[in-house]
Amino acid sequence: MARVVKVFRTLRNHWKKSTFAVCVLSYGGYWLYGKHCDNILRREACELAREFGRHQIAPQELLKKATVILNPAACSGKANNLFEKNAAPILHLAGVEITVVKTEYEGQAKKFMEFMEQTDMLIVAGGDGTLQEVITGLLRRPDQGTFSNTPIGFIPLGSHNSLSPSLHLNSDNKVKDITSATLSILKGETVPLDVLQIKGETEQPVFALMGLRWGAFRDVAATISKFWYLGPLKTNAAHWFSTLREWPLVRDISVSYLAPSLRPPDLPPQKPPRPNLLYRIIRRLKNHWNPPVEEPPKVEEPEKWVEQQLTSLELYIQTHNKNPVERRLNDSLMICAEPDDFTVSEFITVGSKKEEDPALFTKNSTKLEASACQLKLPEGTSGFYNIDNEEFEAMPVEIRLLPRKLRFFISAERREQLLSEPQ
Repeated sequence: MARVVKVFRTLRNHWKKSTFAVCVLSYGGYWLYGKHCDNILRREACELAREFGRHQIAPQELLKKATVILNPAACSGKANNLFEKNAAPILHLAGVEITVVKTEYEGQAKKFMEFMEQTDMLIVAGGDGTLQEVITGLLRRPDQGTFSNTPIGFIPLGSHNSLSPSLHLNSDNKVKDITSATLSILKGETVPLDVLQIKGETEQPVFALMGLRWGAFRDVAATISKFWYLGPLKTNAAHWFSTLREWPLVRDISVSYLAPSLRPPDLPPQKPPRPNLLYRIIRRLKNHWNPPVEEPPKVEEPEKWVEQQLTSLELYIQTHNKNPVERRLNDSLMICAEPDDFTVSEFITVGSKKEEDPALFTKNSTKLEASACQLKLPEGTSGFYNIDNEEFEAMPVEIRLLPRKLRFFISAERREQLLSEPQ
């Protein structure tokens, strides 16, 4: 009993040191528990991957080959370690022959795609910038019609992973996100995604999966990191300071667009069986004696562009890839423009919400559905676009939709969740 009293007396006399020690031990215990949970997630994922690796293949069948485009600089330089600890063991245990290509500078992934050989699957391990470079390099190839059929997997390793919520069940745990995305690649379920082709007057086209963003909210979002010292108030502070420098922050832009096109019926996943020999002979004889009448070639009608002048705080041209399994009547992109009558308080409130979801728009916003559009900026306009969270100099551009151009791996759980959402 005397020893216990002595301990409590010592803690009371040295309460500052005792408080510091308790905080350190608590944080250390929390950190160790997090590491333990991460190891359990890795072990469970590896056990599932091992089941894929145990499947027998025919003697003439080859192992699946995967080319991984890895950006080691993603996630503040942690991407290489995250991939080696969480994704690479799963792919190896599943019996996938992987070739890892690590990028060393910006734009290298785009150049590598020009010379990449045919592979069974393409895996992008990085963030929005890496993914945007890969699809741009792939679709610039002369033989892109063939290579665009290669299924693509996305492992979210970047600080911005805009496409990941459309393909995987996201969580607050980075290890769980990476292992879940890698397992969805092994399961092989894919979904077609639309692509935006963005072409300036002189440069080669750039391709995007989510959209193009331009306006005041985008400009403010690029400055939020400068107010890091304000902690959770940095987003509101960045928007408030921008209103002090200039108000109103409206932009004038001319938008020309084409009407959306009807979406053709989805093709069956498998080709129908070939008819028997007798049926094919009868059909050939019938076509020989009664040849079908050739229809005259259709005369292509000129494109009917509709021009509209907009005054807006924010313009966002986006795909429907946020919900890729949604059943739609038209193949279209969305032109969304915020109104120009925001008050300062509304600007700050909406800006804080857009920091979490840039595709979020108010009820009074203008929304147009189109298959293609042209943006014409007033003379002397400067600034930047955000194309899939990557900065590009603002200029007049033409944006065309390439419907269901690429196939990406999707988890079955996320597909079911998206199908259950109200249309």
